[in-house]
Amino acid sequence: MSNRNVIPDPIVAGLARGWKVIDGARETADRTLDADVVIVGSGAGGGVTAEILALSGLSVIVVEEGALKSSSDFKMREADAYPALYQESAARKTRDKGINILQGRTVGGSTTVNWTSSFRTPPTTLAFWQQRFGLSTYGEADLAPWFALMEARLHVDDWAGAPNENNDLLRRGAAKLGIPTGLIRRNVNGCWNLGYCGMGCPTNAKQSMLVTTIPSALDHGATLVTRARAERLLLKGDKAEGLDCTLLDAGGLHATGRRLRLRARHYVLAGGAINTPALLLRSNAPDPSRQLGKRTFLHPTLVSAALFPQRVDGYAGAPQTVYSDHFLHTQAIDGPLGFKLEAPPLHPVLLATTMQGFGREHAAMMRQFPHLQGMLALLRDGFHPESQGGTVGLNGDGSPVLDYPLNDPVWDGTRRALLAMAEIQFAAGATGVQVAHERAPRYASWAEAKAGIAALPLERHLTRVVSAHVMGGCAMGARDGVTGPDGRYRGLSNVSVHDGSLFPTSIGANPQLSIYGITARLASGLAQSLTGRPAARPV
Repeated sequence: MSNRNVIPDPIVAGLARGWKVIDGARETADRTLDADVVIVGSGAGGGVTAEILALSGLSVIVVEEGALKSSSDFKMREADAYPALYQESAARKTRDKGINILQGRTVGGSTTVNWTSSFRTPPTTLAFWQQRFGLSTYGEADLAPWFALMEARLHVDDWAGAPNENNDLLRRGAAKLGIPTGLIRRNVNGCWNLGYCGMGCPTNAKQSMLVTTIPSALDHGATLVTRARAERLLLKGDKAEGLDCTLLDAGGLHATGRRLRLRARHYVLAGGAINTPALLLRSNAPDPSRQLGKRTFLHPTLVSAALFPQRVDGYAGAPQTVYSDHFLHTQAIDGPLGFKLEAPPLHPVLLATTMQGFGREHAAMMRQFPHLQGMLALLRDGFHPESQGGTVGLNGDGSPVLDYPLNDPVWDGTRRALLAMAEIQFAAGATGVQVAHERAPRYASWAEAKAGIAALPLERHLTRVVSAHVMGGCAMGARDGVTGPDGRYRGLSNVSVHDGSLFPTSIGANPQLSIYGITARLASGLAQSLTGRPAARPV
C-alpha cells in the first residue's frame, strides 16, 4: 500500500530544468504570446489535452487562473488549502446561496484537490446519451480503449488497502440490509494513506494533472501561464483571433492592471462547467443552439452524519474506497432520481461548515468529531423529463454564477436519499444520526429517523445541499448541441471544449475519469486535424 517514499517534487525539478512558466503576478508589462493552440484551464480536460497536443509536436500555451503550487506547499491544513486551491475559497455557491460548490482553482484544477475516486462513465448514461442526443459514437465499447489508456497513464487501479472505518461502516451497514457495495478505484501511485487528498497531496502520490500531464507537456515545450484570468475571446466572423487575459496579483484575487493577449490557430476551453460557458458568454460567442450555459447539471449531494460508540477518525486513511450504486440500479434512468452512496473524508472545517447548528449544539457535535461517520448521496440529475438543470450566467462584473432550481423530482430524491443513509448508518451500529437539515434533530433510532425525515420540509436553505461535480452547459449533441460529438463549438470553427461542460447530463459517478477518457479521444482527433498525422499517445 505504501513504500513511505516521497516522490520527488516534479514542479521543483521541472522549474530547475527550465520549464516555460509565466507567473502573471510578476509581469510588469502587457504581453502578447503566440502558439498553435491555447488551452484555458489545467484540470482534467486541459491537462490531458495539453500533453497529447505537446507530444504531437504542437506549440501549446496553457493559461490557468490559479497559482502553481506543489507538494512543498501542501501542509494538510484546511485554513491554508481552501483559499489557495479552491474557487472562491471553497465557498462558491449558486446564485441564491442554496448549494455550495467545491471546485479547484490551481494548476491541476480539481484533480489537485479531489479525493481520487475513479469511475468510468456508467453504461446506462452512455446509452441515454446515444438515444436522446444522437451521440452514436459514445457507446461503452467506443470509449473503453480511451478509458484504459488514461487508467494506465494515471495509475488508476484497485485500492489494495483495507477501507478505513468511515468507509467500512458504509459497507457493513449496507451488508446488514442486503444492499450491495463495491470498492472504488483510485488514481494513486505509492500512496501513504494519509487521507488529506482534498488539500493537495503532500507526497506526490496522487496522479493529478499537477504531477503527470502538465509536467509532461512542459517537458515537451508547452508554456504555462498562471494567475491569469481568461476574460474573453476576440471574435471575427466564425473564428477566434485572440484571447484576452487579466493578470492577477499574488493572492489571485485582484487585477494587477497588466494584460496578456494570446493568439493561436485553435483554442481549447477547459475551465470547467461554470467557467467555460461564462467565458463564451463574456465573449458574446454565437449560440446557434440557444443552449449555451443551459442544462448545467450538478450531482446535488445530501449529507448524513452518524455518531458511533467507537472512534471513526474519518480524517485518516484513503478518503473514498466504498460505494453503492444500489439506488441507481433500482431506479429507471429517466424515472425518479437515483443516487450514488459514498463516504466523504471528515475534516474539521469541512464538517463544521457543512452541518447545521450553532452555539452549544454545534460545539457539542464538534467535540464528538472522532466518533462521527459521514455519508453522501449524489443525485443523478438530468435524466428525468422535469430535470432541466441550471443555467450559467454572469454577474455585473462578468464573473460567473450558476442558477440551479431544485424542483419536485430533486426533493423526492433527497428524501429517499436521507432515509437510505440513516437506515444504513443505524444498521451499522450508530447511536445517533443527524442529516444535514436545519430542522433535523439527532435521531436516536431508525424508527425515529424514518418518521422524522418523512416529515421534514424539504426546501432550499433548510436542506443542506452541496456538490463537487459540475457538468453540462456546453453539451454535446449530434445535431443541435452547443458542441458537436468532436468537442468543436458550434458557431466558431477554431474553438473546442474539452471538459465536463460537454456532458449532456450529469453522469451518476465521480466525473474525473470520464473527462480524462473523453478528452483524450477529442484531443487526439484535434491533434490529427491540426498536424495531418496521428496523435502521439501518452505513456
